Amino acid sequence: MTKQKKESSKPAVAGKPATADKFEDALKRLEEIVEKLERGDMELEKALSLFEEGVKLCRVCRTQLDEAQKRIEVLSKDAEGNFTLTPFKDDKTRGAVGEKEEE
Repeated sequence: MTKQKKESSKPAVAGKPATADKFEDALKRLEEIVEKLERGDMELEKALSLFEEGVKLCRVCRTQLDEAQKRIEVLSKDAEGNFTLTPFKDDKTRGAVGEKEEE
């Protein structure tokens, strides 16, 4: 009998664009790109191509981070001392954590 493995998204191979299915894979590829660009030892066209890929990966990471933040719940204590789960809010979204909404 042979076991079939379900292929998950693979990390980007150096020099190949990332599919960016996973945040960690996209971040790793982005770090590789930054490292290559910081060396400054490549042709302009190659550097521009890597930069464009890096911008796309940065957007992918930002989107995934935003989605994760929306899923975070904060355990809050109400006036009676009861704990409740409430959606996470920060200054960039509709109010700060622990801030009561006006009725």
